[in-house]
This record gives sequence, C-alpha cells and structure tokens, in this order.
Amino acid sequence: MTGEILPGSTLGILGSGQLGRMLALEARAMGYRVGTLSPDVDSPTGQVADTAVISSYDDLDAVARFARSVDVVTFEFENVSSAAAETAAQFAPVRPAGKVLHIAQNRSREKRFLLDEGFPVTPFAQVTNLAELEAGLKVVGCPAVLKTAGLGYDGKGQVRISSPEEAPAAWERLGSSVGVLEAFVRFEKEISVVAARGLDGSFAHYGVFENRHRNHVLDLTLAPGEVKSSVAVQAVQIVSGILAALEVVGVLCVELFVEEGGGLLVNELAPRPHNSGHLTVNASTTSQFEQQLRAVCGLPLGSTQQLRPAAMANLLGDLWEEGEPDWAAAAAVPGVSLHLYGKARARPGRKMGHLTALAETLPEAEARVLEARAALIR
Repeated sequence: MTGEILPGSTLGILGSGQLGRMLALEARAMGYRVGTLSPDVDSPTGQVADTAVISSYDDLDAVARFARSVDVVTFEFENVSSAAAETAAQFAPVRPAGKVLHIAQNRSREKRFLLDEGFPVTPFAQVTNLAELEAGLKVVGCPAVLKTAGLGYDGKGQVRISSPEEAPAAWERLGSSVGVLEAFVRFEKEISVVAARGLDGSFAHYGVFENRHRNHVLDLTLAPGEVKSSVAVQAVQIVSGILAALEVVGVLCVELFVEEGGGLLVNELAPRPHNSGHLTVNASTTSQFEQQLRAVCGLPLGSTQQLRPAAMANLLGDLWEEGEPDWAAAAAVPGVSLHLYGKARARPGRKMGHLTALAETLPEAEARVLEARAALIR
C-alpha cells in the first residue's frame, strides 16, 4: 500500500509508552483507528487504543498478524527490533522505514552514519574490549564518556572516564560487549530540533528548543530556544540534511550541543516524536504527534507556527514520594496545562507526565511551569 492513508484507516504503533499514547489521541481526534503492540499490559498507549496486542517484539508471527490488521505501521521508541520492523513491512508500510530504526537504535552505527554523511559529531571510537578502550582513550583523550552501543537512554549505560587509569573499572561497569567512546564535550547549552519529512519529501521544523537536564534526564525545555540566529539557522540546516540522508518519513528529533564558540555537534537522533517536543501540543498550530500522523499517512505536513513562548517541565516519579501530588495547586497557575501518562506505578526517575506553560515571554513561561511543579509537593 502506498500514497495517502485517510481517516477511517488504522494506525499501527509498535511500542506502547507515553509517546504512543499522545500519538494515538491525535490519531483518534482525526478519525483514525489505532492498534498497538508491545509486551506491556495496561500500557499508556493501550489505554486509549482501539486494540492492544500483548506480545514480544521478537514474536514475528504476532508482529505479522498485527501488521496485517492495520494500514500503516510506525514506532514510538527505538528499541523495537529491526526484525520486527522488517516483518511488519511485508504487510503494511512502515514509516519511518526499518533502516532508520536500525541506524538510530545503535550509537556506533548512528555515529558512523553521521560522520560518513559529513555531519558534525564528537570524536568517537567503537570499542569491543578493554584493549580497544585503552587505545581509544589515546585518540579521543580524557575526560571521555563510555556508552553502550545499544539500549541506552536518559543517561543509562554511560560511564565517565576522567583518566586512563579508570579504563578497566569503566569497562567492567559498562557491562556490554560493544561500546562507543566519545570525547567529553564542554558545551554552552543543549538544544534539540524536532522536524518532519513527508512522503513527498517536504520538510517542516519547530525551530530550536533549549533543553536542561537533571541527572542525565530531560528536566526542562524552553521554546523558542535562546540561541544566536546563525546557530538556529545552522541547526535547522543540519537537521534537514539528516532527514533527507535517512529518507525519513515521519518525525525525527536531533539533539545537539552548542559549543562555547557557537559551533554545533550532533549528539543523538530519535526517529520519533521526542520529550522536548511535548510542548508543541499546547504551543504549536500542529503538535509533533499530529505531524507524525500526517507524515506517516502521506498527508500534507501541518503548520509548525508557535503560538506563544512555552516551557515544559517533566514530572518524574520522585514527586510521588510524599503521596499523591497536589494537582489542583498546579492547575491553578495561569497558563499551565497538565499531561499525565496513565502509568499505574510511580518510581524515582520514571517519567509520569509533564507540565506545559504558555506566556507572553519566555522567562514568564519558565517561571510559571516551575511554580506549578513546585506546587505539586504538598
């Protein structure tokens, strides 16, 4: 099946977390039916989908049956196996294509792709044993960061190395047979660009978002990001080139470091809607989730106009340590919207929801969202 996939059709989502939930809500609002497949019971996406298949991604027979039951397949996180994407593609369009997933779910392949295509990346080396790690440190220098090649996110699977003497302990702590060693970057700020590429090759982006992290987890996103106009232009050019080189059909987020001199380095790719783009639900004419739906269904991309300055604050499970947060207090802050993901159990570090604040100025939006989050603690 090719071309436009119109309302009334069924969108299939591999994965069932909060990204799939928000995508499913947008799809249902536009008249699509939604199916999801994942190993999880009572999942955020499953709660709002028309059908929820409980299955491992490695059960290719189940994946095949699922793909036969939908009109187009997309995924809401990278850790779906390439084999599952390839199997699904035999029965329905998979957008973005499995090759995009294959590259983005492995840091080594991702870095090599970016380097080969001429995009700016941090110096790196692939390592498969201690000897290669020690050799790599001589190339990239110290301090450095050793990361697992696959299945790492939110700072998981990362070890900082301050001196060559720390290499043996770092390799043992990593606990992986393949790693990527990256030079430690001293940057001015972290930014992201959420963009989409349509089935016809059209391109749309939401500008530059500024991201602040706490304990390696995204804590706060500000839009528009406060960077020089030349940096913003360069960032969008890089992102446009990456989407074209990958032939992406769908939404993809590129995380970048802004160096102290104004240069840019690509940090990571996420071939899906992204945490930093959540504020587009309230702040933009077309949210990143509606944009994903439009792209994978072959519809024209929507306007990415930002309506007002916005700030987004993540809500982690730590907020539940003293009991249920005070939702009414947060909702009382003007311009603030609450988004919860339907997760039954809160635990420290787990993303449970987010707050978005709109205001006339960016500092006011930031102040509002921080005030609302502080008000949650009774």
